[in-house]
Amino acid sequence: MDSISRMITEFSLDLYNKVNRTTECQNIVFSPMSISTSLGLILLGARNNTATQIENVLHVTNAAGTTSLESELEGAVPENKSELSQERESSSSLCNTDGNLNHEAFHALLLQLQNLGKDYVLSLANNLFIQQGFEPNQKYLTCSKELYRAALETLDFQRALEASRLKINDWVESETQGKIKELFAPGVIDSHAILVLVNVIYFKASWEHKFEEKNTVQRDFKLNQTESTMTYENLMLWFSSEHMFETTVEVYLPRFKLEDTFNLNEVLKAMGMTDIFTESKADLSALSSGESLVLSNIVHKAYVEVNEEGTTAAAATGATIVRRSLPLIEVFMADHPFLFFIRHNPTNAILFFGKFCSP
Repeated sequence: MDSISRMITEFSLDLYNKVNRTTECQNIVFSPMSISTSLGLILLGARNNTATQIENVLHVTNAAGTTSLESELEGAVPENKSELSQERESSSSLCNTDGNLNHEAFHALLLQLQNLGKDYVLSLANNLFIQQGFEPNQKYLTCSKELYRAALETLDFQRALEASRLKINDWVESETQGKIKELFAPGVIDSHAILVLVNVIYFKASWEHKFEEKNTVQRDFKLNQTESTMTYENLMLWFSSEHMFETTVEVYLPRFKLEDTFNLNEVLKAMGMTDIFTESKADLSALSSGESLVLSNIVHKAYVEVNEEGTTAAAATGATIVRRSLPLIEVFMADHPFLFFIRHNPTNAILFFGKFCSP
């Protein structure tokens, strides 16, 4: 599982550093898990240089594991072992690709994230909204279902564009408990769309020790701090239990609510994923051998709320594919810009990544 988690972490740092260059004085929040899953679904349909560029953006070379699915699933608690065995056999035999991404390992991570305890809620869902009459390759549909549990729904973007957009947005809003509204603004999806891939993630948890609301007061927040570029090695050093020790800490955190929306086209191009947006170069032949396809838009929206009770977070990513055309107590006071993460500790997978610098 470490290989996939490292891939997601390195991708998230790249994305953060790109976005942060143009939003130095603004709050940022996004879900690396949601975006990575969407890119994994797109990668299933890509070939040749288009696929290589997506793999490079995702740092797939670090995730090209040699471990078996059995070892990747160690620690997962499947709801139905016979069903899991059938999924494993089916995906192993049919969905092996020539690429470097271990989709089965990604599948194992998603399974582990979906089988959690009762202490918090974490749900992920994928959906493929397909233009009526368009027929993707059956292998792509099968593998997207087996590996990413992607549902399939037929819409008519050509004759009922607005109704289709609203239906997709309603699904996203429902899956995120009302937190992500209007993922696709008017005009983002057009009548040339033949496939819209959507991933959503929703998280809610209470603090193990809740903050007393009566103790929440106004305090100063210092805005004159600057940040330096992070690296994977530094981040892992901060996370490492070897460099931590248990002690009593008096914690002061701001109560905040963040919502962020990104059109990721230009960011992903700057990271090296260019061919898939270019009509003359995009190769999505594994998705459809009978159509010449190009990625039109990939949008992402994230929401995080932290208060005295706990944390609620949600995110959605959508990609539109078109035809070409006390005794000594330590004090932790977050009264200046800081980074925050929501991480699944057993797998080290970063679910949400953010910067808070402006109350």
